Amino acid sequence: MARKFFIGGNWKCNGTLEEVKKIVSMLNEAEVPSKNVVEVVVSPPFVFLPLVESLLRPDFQVAAQNCWVRKGGAFTGEISAEMLANLGIPCVILGHSERRSLLNESNEFVGDKVAHALSVGLKVIACIGETLQQRESGSTMAVVAAQTKAIADKVSNWANVVLAYEPVWAIGTGKVATPGQAQEVHLELRKWLHDSVGAEVAATTRIIYGGSVNGANCRELAEQPDIDGFLVGGASLKPEFADIIRSLTVMKSQL
Repeated sequence: MARKFFIGGNWKCNGTLEEVKKIVSMLNEAEVPSKNVVEVVVSPPFVFLPLVESLLRPDFQVAAQNCWVRKGGAFTGEISAEMLANLGIPCVILGHSERRSLLNESNEFVGDKVAHALSVGLKVIACIGETLQQRESGSTMAVVAAQTKAIADKVSNWANVVLAYEPVWAIGTGKVATPGQAQEVHLELRKWLHDSVGAEVAATTRIIYGGSVNGANCRELAEQPDIDGFLVGGASLKPEFADIIRSLTVMKSQL
């Protein structure tokens, strides 16, 4: 079964009310392939989720950037997966490296969050990736395998999981993993899933790439057989986000 391309736009902690409306208008007017060809999700900050959900074109979905590890209660400042589901938000990003590094979210904590979000019916974009120091020391696969294992230990059904490989050293730095570097890790991740979880999960789970993806580099990355889409950061706030969606689907149709 072919894996449908998946494009996520992570807006991070950016935007005013007026800026968000402009971004949504830009997306609504963009000419992009149908949702049968590519699945597109945008992830605004929490405070803009209902607005974006109400204004965004129906063939694009909305994702939250995080959620709490269990049901609601006395957890000041947190947002539960149940709340997102109640708002009709279908998807959530979990385990982003900025949260792992700045907020000390451990592999096990992220695994618990993924399992809980799935249990209430959300789709999850689960992020993994190594630091520059870890890559230079030759431990890239050990790091991303450990991060993925913490998810696999808690999750039995992978149908609603998208893995996002984001080398930390390439996020927001302008540095991009070469297509060969990215493909190598994606292929090894798929082999790990095959050996540790199962052949069907390995064949069907989408593994997307993130890390300074833009309109200029996405085509060459999209050529790689084990790259199933992108998680886009800064470029998702700009018109080139539509270019990324268009260009990679054009590239895939030529393969």
